[in-house]
Amino acid sequence: MTTSPTHGTHGSPARSATAYGLVSFAAAMLLITAVFQLLEGIAAVAKDEVYATGVDYAYKLDVTAWGWIHIVVGALGLATALAILTGQVWGHVIGIGIAAVSAILSFAFLPYYPLWTLVVIAFDVLVIWALFNQISSDARR
Repeated sequence: MTTSPTHGTHGSPARSATAYGLVSFAAAMLLITAVFQLLEGIAAVAKDEVYATGVDYAYKLDVTAWGWIHIVVGALGLATALAILTGQVWGHVIGIGIAAVSAILSFAFLPYYPLWTLVVIAFDVLVIWALFNQISSDARR
C-alpha cells in the first residue's frame, strides 16, 4: 500500500522529523565520541603516565601507540560526524564502521582507563543503533 507524502505513514512529516532527529542524534553522539577519542589519544601521547598499567593484558601496547590509534580514530570519527551532519549518505555507513572500530579499540583499552572507556563504548553503541535505525527506515520506504 503506497500513500502520499502528506497523508501516509511512509512519508509523513512526523516520520521525517523522527528520521532527521535520529540522524542528528547519531551525528552528535559520533562527534562527542570522536572528541573523547581525541582527548584520550592526546593525553596518552603527551604524558603516558596519565594511564595506569596495573595488570597484564592480552592487548598490551605502549600507551603512546594507543594514543596515536585513538587520535586517528577520533579524527576519522570527527570527519564522519561532520559528513553526516551535512547530509552525506556515505557518512551513515562509514559512521557505523567508525563507531564499531571505536568500540572494539575502547574495549582493548579498557585496563588503562575503565570508566572513561565504558562511556565511550556506550556512546558508540548509541551511534550504531541510531544509524542502523535510520538506514533500516530508509530501506523500508
